[in-house]
Amino acid sequence: QVQLAESGGGTVQPGGSLRLSCAASGYKQEYFAIAWFRQAPGKEREQAACISFGDGSIKYADSVKGRFTISRDNAVSTAYLQMDDLKFEDTGVYTCASALGSCWSMGAYGVDDWGTGTQVTVSS
Repeated sequence: QVQLAESGGGTVQPGGSLRLSCAASGYKQEYFAIAWFRQAPGKEREQAACISFGDGSIKYADSVKGRFTISRDNAVSTAYLQMDDLKFEDTGVYTCASALGSCWSMGAYGVDDWGTGTQVTVSS
């Protein structure tokens, strides 16, 4: 059974940093694209970042470019989201998701599996 488990959420002041982790079990994460989605209260879910299988190509939402960094360590089936210079508008539930292949195929055919999410709150 495929499972994705997020960790690392919490409360941070504006300008601070957090590192989220997404640990996968039940399959070889290295064959899958991994994405981080986020949903703020009252807003639609958006894909913040995605990293593909294979060439490891990466894409970011414009709202997080230059501040967030997605990475993966296939040896331990874990993906990460380093979030720096956090802003109030980054507050929300962050959920990791996986799909076989690339970020393009995730966009075209959808997500195969979802984690349960972790709360990130940016507050002064």
